[in-house]
Parts: sequence; structure tokens; C-alpha cells
Amino acid sequence: MHGDEMGAYAYGLWPTVAFHILLFLFFVLSFVKPTSKFEWRSMGAFIGFIAALFTEMYGFPLTIYILTGAMGHNYPALNPFSHPAGHLSLVFLGIEDSAAAMTVLHLVTNAMIFFGFFLIYQGWALIHAADEDRLVTTGVYAYVRHPQYIGMWLITVGLLIQWPTLITLIMWPILMLAYYKLSMSEERVLKEKFGEEFEHYKNSVPAFFPKITKEIRV
Repeated sequence: MHGDEMGAYAYGLWPTVAFHILLFLFFVLSFVKPTSKFEWRSMGAFIGFIAALFTEMYGFPLTIYILTGAMGHNYPALNPFSHPAGHLSLVFLGIEDSAAAMTVLHLVTNAMIFFGFFLIYQGWALIHAADEDRLVTTGVYAYVRHPQYIGMWLITVGLLIQWPTLITLIMWPILMLAYYKLSMSEERVLKEKFGEEFEHYKNSVPAFFPKITKEIRV
């Protein structure tokens, strides 16, 4: 990248903001179908997170304005409003101009994001292919009880590492709490519907942190 491009003001790209928000929501809503009021509230928190992230990534860099204003000449980036300088994890390590560091950052975070979408898809496909009267315990559900929420976690953590902002860092624990509560609410419904069958599954398979085991067949 040339020096004039590195120093250019890389924001105010509102069509790009709208495109990325709609693209992410298209993928997520293709596989996650909120039905209850609580599910829609949780999805609303996710939409708010995505909107805040891409607004700062391409529209208005609020976090960078706050940090440069507070730190003044001590801010570690020479061109804070160039696009590479938006990767604050690299900026504060002093390596935002390193092509190798930028490549590694994108490889790791994009892998997390794509794997998150993969888990969401796998969970959705198994649930919607199954009979409503059968508890799904195969595939990814043989390793964790909530693969779709792990997918959400991977997507949001990948985005936070790639482009951290003050607003999304504040919103993230609220979003995760909302999805944790939603997962527990879903388990209560499954307990009422499947009784001992679900209880056996719950005792055999962890909720979020997988352990390598054979598929549970109940």
C-alpha cells in the first residue's frame, strides 16, 4: 500500500457500512430463525453489535477520535484515520504497518468467523432436518448442546479481535449474556418436552465447551 493511501481518511463510506451490515444479517438470518419475543430481543442485540462495528469500521471512527483526543501525541499511529490503523490490536502493538502481522490477523479472525458461520449452519441443518418429536443428539450436537451460540461467539470474538471498538467491547458481554439466557430457556423447554431423555443428553454433552467423545445416542 502506498504512503498516500496509508494516510488517507478511510471513513465516511456509508454505502459500504450498509452493505456489510446487510450481508452479515443475511447469512445469520438464513440459519437463525427467531420466533419468540426473547429470541428477537437477543437477535436485536446482535444486530446492534454488527451495526456499531461496521459503522466504526467504515463510517465514523468514534473510538479512534476518543483515543486520539485523550492520548494526543502519545497515540501510537502516525496516520490514525487510515484503514490499517483501525486494527487497534496491531496499532497498540506497534505493528499495524507490518504486512505479515496484518495477514496473520486476518487469517486467524476470518477463520474464526467462517467457522462460526459453519457451526450455525450445521446446527440449523440438523434441527430442521429432524422430526419435531426427536431430540437431536448427532453431528455437532454430539459434542456441544448449543453449537449455534458457539458460532455466534466465534463470529463476534473474531470481529472484536479484528476491529475492536469501545462500543462493541461494552456491548459484547451483554450480547453473550442474552444468548446464555436464551440457551438456558431453550433447555427448560427441551426438558419439559423430552424429560429423562434430555436429562441424559444434558449430563453426557457439555453446553458450550466440547470434549472429543463418540456421538451420544439416546
